[in-house]
Amino acid sequence: MRTRLIEFADHFWVEYLGKIERAVQPLDERQLWWRANEASNSVANLLAHLHGNLSQWVIHGLGGEPFERHRSEEFAAREGLGKAALVAQLRNTVDRCRGVVKTLSADDLARTRRIQTYELDGYAALFHTVEHMSYHTGQIVLLAKMMDVALDFYPQHKGE
Repeated sequence: MRTRLIEFADHFWVEYLGKIERAVQPLDERQLWWRANEASNSVANLLAHLHGNLSQWVIHGLGGEPFERHRSEEFAAREGLGKAALVAQLRNTVDRCRGVVKTLSADDLARTRRIQTYELDGYAALFHTVEHMSYHTGQIVLLAKMMDVALDFYPQHKGE
């Protein structure tokens, strides 16, 4: 089970990162920070949030590396790093996560730990990060499509 879950996490983190990169690439800096309304997040906020979440849950929570997170700032920001820096930061974070999980044993994953306010084992934490990145990847893709970015991730299914 350990190996399969790590393989799935690795596969989907890479897939979601690729979709995010394709969706973000055509956006200019104004579009990157655009919000549909005050209750919504920008693509930039979501990129920063994914970096924070993956760092806290995987790099720190599962891997034990130090990380200080300011979650509310991820959403509050109205300007900041540019597109290239945010995407590079997320790419680096995903690469680091991939490295961390490959070192985890079944005992590491079975051990209960506290991440944010949650008491959970490493299996649940790892599954959460994959689901969480999926959720925000969908939001980023939708925001890009709202700005007329043409994205087709599954051309093989046209006409089915």
